[in-house]
Amino acid sequence: MSTSEYTPKFAPFFSFAGIASAVTMGAAYGTAKAGIGISGVGTFRPDLIMKSLIPVVMSGIIAVYGLVIAVLIAGDMSPPIGTTPPTSLYTYVLPYEYVSGARDNNNRIYRSFMHLASGLSVGLAGVAAGYTIGIVGDAGVRAYMQQSRVYVGMILILIFGEVLGLYGLIVGLILNSKSKP
Repeated sequence: MSTSEYTPKFAPFFSFAGIASAVTMGAAYGTAKAGIGISGVGTFRPDLIMKSLIPVVMSGIIAVYGLVIAVLIAGDMSPPIGTTPPTSLYTYVLPYEYVSGARDNNNRIYRSFMHLASGLSVGLAGVAAGYTIGIVGDAGVRAYMQQSRVYVGMILILIFGEVLGLYGLIVGLILNSKSKP
């Protein structure tokens, strides 16, 4: 591939950074913080553990958002036109653009930055949602242990926290769809 000012060889790095941002940010804090609360509840009221797992499940959904956008970004990536694929595996999974030459190499840096923005939007929204779910999950399950009427309120707050991650996924999907020429 010939390198010009519009097609640097480091362009795919930004796509991979978008994938890493989408996958690694978000759900871990929510799961850990809610897990601490569930552990505290389990020592005093083991019968409430199953109902108290809702925050951990909702944190796991944020991880799925990151996985979805990471798979979409990885599906958009392909070797530059004019290069030989490194393995014979590419002969089976190459997109049409590689085989036909329909894609312009000058769009690679644009696509890479759009992938980065897409991954960051999902990842950072996942951080906000994971933080919210973790704090609410920890305090909510501890309060639920003492007063069962707070359960519905806790679930509603968790839903509103989860929506933050969903908004990031929607923005990430829009950005990813705009990365295609």
